[in-house]
Amino acid sequence: MSASTEKKLRQAAREAGTDKKTLAMEKEAREKARQKRRWTLGTIAVILLIAFIFFLNSNLLYKTTALTIADESYSASQMNYQYSEQYYYMANQYGSYASIFGLDTSTGIKGLADQSCAIAAEEMSWRDYFIQAAESSMVQEKALRDYAAENGIELSQEELDAVEANFDGMEDYASSQGYASADNLFDANYGSGVTMDTARSAYRNSALASKALETYADSLEFSQAEIDQQYESYNGDRDYFDYAYYYVLAETTETTGEDGETSSEVTEEALAASQDTAEAILEAYLSGEGEDYLERLDAAVAGQVEGASSTHSGKTQGAGLGSYKDWMMDSARKAGDATVSADSAGSGYYVVLFLSRDDNDYNMAQVRHILVKAEADEEGNYTDEAKAEALAKAEDILAEYEAGDKTEDSFAALAEQYSEDTGSNTNGGLYDTVTKGQMVEEFDQFCFEGHKAGDTAIVYGESGSYAGYHVMYYVGEGENYADYIARSDLENQAVNQWLEELTAAYAPVEGFGMRFVG
Repeated sequence: MSASTEKKLRQAAREAGTDKKTLAMEKEAREKARQKRRWTLGTIAVILLIAFIFFLNSNLLYKTTALTIADESYSASQMNYQYSEQYYYMANQYGSYASIFGLDTSTGIKGLADQSCAIAAEEMSWRDYFIQAAESSMVQEKALRDYAAENGIELSQEELDAVEANFDGMEDYASSQGYASADNLFDANYGSGVTMDTARSAYRNSALASKALETYADSLEFSQAEIDQQYESYNGDRDYFDYAYYYVLAETTETTGEDGETSSEVTEEALAASQDTAEAILEAYLSGEGEDYLERLDAAVAGQVEGASSTHSGKTQGAGLGSYKDWMMDSARKAGDATVSADSAGSGYYVVLFLSRDDNDYNMAQVRHILVKAEADEEGNYTDEAKAEALAKAEDILAEYEAGDKTEDSFAALAEQYSEDTGSNTNGGLYDTVTKGQMVEEFDQFCFEGHKAGDTAIVYGESGSYAGYHVMYYVGEGENYADYIARSDLENQAVNQWLEELTAAYAPVEGFGMRFVG
């Protein structure tokens, strides 16, 4: 091949892009382009991953709508707060006993989706149960807030301040618990996305809903005839009966079935023997003498039953009485009456002694008090010296009251300053619906021994949680207790019916954000 021909071929090859050098260069260029594309796609993937992680950590997911009720939407974080409130209520209400219902509180609000709820009407997890409970509560609250808006019901500045008071010092508390901020504390304990503002807003809404409910309830009126009819409808179930009984249990016989299983049963002969013993005890009681009826019954039992256990005695409401309820409720019944009654299970007979019946026809007491506790020693005992110190302090407080203008308001101010009763030291030590037997014996006696408004005294008090002295101030008589019981029930019935009607049009609609709840 001539040089000129070869030159022409090389020229043609270059023009066609097929010479070795050109092909190598093109291959290298293509490889660089592929690497650039791979780097670009990898960079985009990393950027997207970083963006997704940032999205998760920014709590944006918890701002998505989890629930809509009428014209109001609730984010996943708001729903998390309401959900956690339902859980904490259950956990605090039952504590370790919650496990009976299948609720393991050791996991906190986490892991509830894996726990079966034993108290639900249908099969569901505890997560589902608490979400359902939260939705129901939120529907009622929303309906009540709408009612408040329609009727000009608003929180006063004092009520708003009371809401804010719940969050005073929260930042310091969070820090003391090892959290960087109060928001971190709420996020950790109430679920992702929950902040202190979430809780504050929920508190405010709840306070307004409660005020709306109270406003409606306070508007209800019932006639005395309606109240009397309501109490009569209880048929003695709300009355208190003071009585005693001795139970003669029939002996059981062991039997073996064809399947080899053993069981216990009461024969007719054994039941008859139980009745005979009960009748003998009754006869011995009735033939006895003396006004100490319990002592007579104990003696009758001891004379008929060898090694008998003691007679049971105490007060109970009519609803808790056994098969002898109708006999106990007879209007002709008087102290010392006794009878024999078969139990409803057919396992034995009761010897029943009637002592008294309290139909709650008395006025409740309204009092203020200042509790001064004695200091317990290391073993939890209260020494005479500790009690004497508490008494001296109580006397000083009463002396301070006596040296002042001696008004109910001045006593209330002292109660808020000195009282150690956390149940009343923020409302001037007031208890305005005290019923018989509600308080410790000495406190109770002061309330119902015929004082007039303004009377004061110092009384001792002791229970399983404290020992100390109460500086007492008698405010006056309250409502008749039987009327109070009946009126309260009528009010609750009316309010529940009203709430059912009020919330009927409010249907909660779950949104995408619900999957981030719990």
